[in-house]
Amino acid sequence: MPSRHIVIIGAGPGGYTAAFHAADLGLQVTLIDKNPNPGGICLYQGCIPSKALLHAAKLMTDLRETEAIGITCGEPKVDIEKLRAWKEGVTSRLTSGLGQLTKARKITFIQGTAKFLNSSTIEAQKISGEAVMLSFDKAIIATGSSAVTLPFLPNSPRVWDAADALALPAIPEHLLVIGGGYIGLELGSAYAALGAKVSVVEALPQILSGMDKDLADILLRRLKKTFTKIRTATTVTSVEETGSGLQVTLKDAKGAETKDAYSHILVAVGRRPNTKGLGLENTKVRVTDRGFVAVDPKRQTDDGNILAIGDVTGGPLLAHKAAFEGKIAADAIAGKDVGYEPVGIPGVVFTDPELAWVGLTEQEATTAGQDIAVSKFPWSASGRALTLNRTDGMTKIIADKNTSVVLGVGIVGVGAGDLISEGALAVENKLKVQNLALTIH
Repeated sequence: MPSRHIVIIGAGPGGYTAAFHAADLGLQVTLIDKNPNPGGICLYQGCIPSKALLHAAKLMTDLRETEAIGITCGEPKVDIEKLRAWKEGVTSRLTSGLGQLTKARKITFIQGTAKFLNSSTIEAQKISGEAVMLSFDKAIIATGSSAVTLPFLPNSPRVWDAADALALPAIPEHLLVIGGGYIGLELGSAYAALGAKVSVVEALPQILSGMDKDLADILLRRLKKTFTKIRTATTVTSVEETGSGLQVTLKDAKGAETKDAYSHILVAVGRRPNTKGLGLENTKVRVTDRGFVAVDPKRQTDDGNILAIGDVTGGPLLAHKAAFEGKIAADAIAGKDVGYEPVGIPGVVFTDPELAWVGLTEQEATTAGQDIAVSKFPWSASGRALTLNRTDGMTKIIADKNTSVVLGVGIVGVGAGDLISEGALAVENKLKVQNLALTIH
């Protein structure tokens, strides 16, 4: 296969995976990103630093709960400077390692931004200010997504997005998390364990909207003990900065308003695709009415020379989904007969307990009119859960009632994020419930 030049814009999990795989396939690759090394939001300001904080939070929680089994440790203390340095060290080690892998594969890395001039030319603006014109045979857009902001919030160091919270600037006295999705609950849980009072407000009737209520309720019962207050079906209508903090006006479903004071606010109400400034208007790339880049199963856009992967294409905004797409895109460019057609994509909320799922939820299957059989196993009957002193969990399997094919799996409990892999294997390969039952565990 003759060498072709591939330009990839964005070096997150999707972008760098595509770059590495394309280089391994013998393609000439240029990778462009604003950070000094590959990693993207996930490694610099997302998945990895959040898991580092959540690990610290879990240690704090475990230490506080040892007295129940006869071990007295005393109240753990946080050295925030040391914790921040450790977290940043984890990020630095991983991103520098990716930089070394980039060099080892002879991938040209440009730190900067990029804009399409047409369907075969990109202008890269280096961090130094130098502009470079690059001709390409194929390009992959892997620019990810950014946090949605609320326009009525004051421009204040007391108002955080996820990246601000993960920088660990301080442990707030009282943090209000706007948004009861996985980002808000994960970061809220971490800060609560580290010593902050945390309240959550969610506009929808349920936290983790879209997840089956029986699973979400198990998590909710523990979060009610962890958080100061959880309000659902409630919106924030205004925020005023005062000398001592933030005055927040909340409105419930009946229209009743209340005012509360908080030291800080974390906004976690969703993410939007990063397409601004890419020059897509100079190409044939089509953007949907929701702002995502439209792609086919090969991750090909409406422009024959340009593909797109990851958050910018919609679907679950997950790092492992983007990485999978990155391999598909590289293989497609190399001429392989591939397509992105997963049966299920596992997701995990890394709270305590964790909540994980893959495939159809019971709610989705019922709404679709499918004839299903639902099996549930409460962890109160699990010897292993009892030995961990953590029986707040449940495993749930949704299967086709006629064929016994596993359609979905949901797990809430300690370690659910590890256990869900078996569910993902079952859903993806359309195994029957009997296949799981006949497997010796």
